Amino acid sequence: MKLLTANRLSDGRVVYLGEADAAVDAIEAARVLDAETAETALASALARPALFVNPYLIEVEGRAPSGRDRLKERIRSAGPTVGHSLKAASRSEFA
Repeated sequence: MKLLTANRLSDGRVVYLGEADAAVDAIEAARVLDAETAETALASALARPALFVNPYLIEVEGRAPSGRDRLKERIRSAGPTVGHSLKAASRSEFA
């Protein structure tokens, strides 16, 4: 099974293809695709560059990334990795 993922043009955030071909922010809301449907969905997303930037398919088990790039995709699905440590550092250093 597969999910379609990309980045959103407006803010660069990770998005997934959800129901009704909508972009959704959470991997839990992504539509799980079989091999045939996945290729059709990818072609559709490639035709919508104003919404899906660099779309591609990832292997999943349920909705958890699997396969070769599973670590990268788990990190992407958790949200931005920058900013979290900066907030904590700025509070303690400048307080």
